[in-house]
Amino acid sequence: MSDLDVQLPSAFDPFAEANAEDSSAGAGSKDYVHVRIQQRNGRKSLTTVQGLKKEYSYNKILKDLKKEFCCNGTVVQDPELGQVIQLQGDQRKNVATFLVQAGIAKKDSIKIHGF
Repeated sequence: MSDLDVQLPSAFDPFAEANAEDSSAGAGSKDYVHVRIQQRNGRKSLTTVQGLKKEYSYNKILKDLKKEFCCNGTVVQDPELGQVIQLQGDQRKNVATFLVQAGIAKKDSIKIHGF
C-alpha cells in the first residue's frame, strides 16, 4: 500500500468560465423580458410581463395590449421586480409577438415561461 502514491487532482471548477463571464458583464449583461403564466383557480390564469426597460410607459403598453387581445389587465408595483404588467388569460405567445412587432423587445431577448 505504501508504494502507491495517491495524487489528488487539482481543484477544477467547470463553471469558472461561465461565472467569470457573468461577473465581468455586470451591468451590461443581457436583460431579458420574462413572460410568465400563473394559474389561478380552475381554468383561470394570469399572464405577467416583467423586465421591460424603464423608459417605456407601462400604462401605454398595457392599454395597447388590452385593446389588441380583448382582455383586462393592470400594472403592479413589486418591491423586488419593479413594475409588472398583468393580463387576464394565457396571452404568452400573443404578448411575445406584440413586443417584437412593436419594436419594444427583440425576439431573442424574450423568455416565455410556464407549462
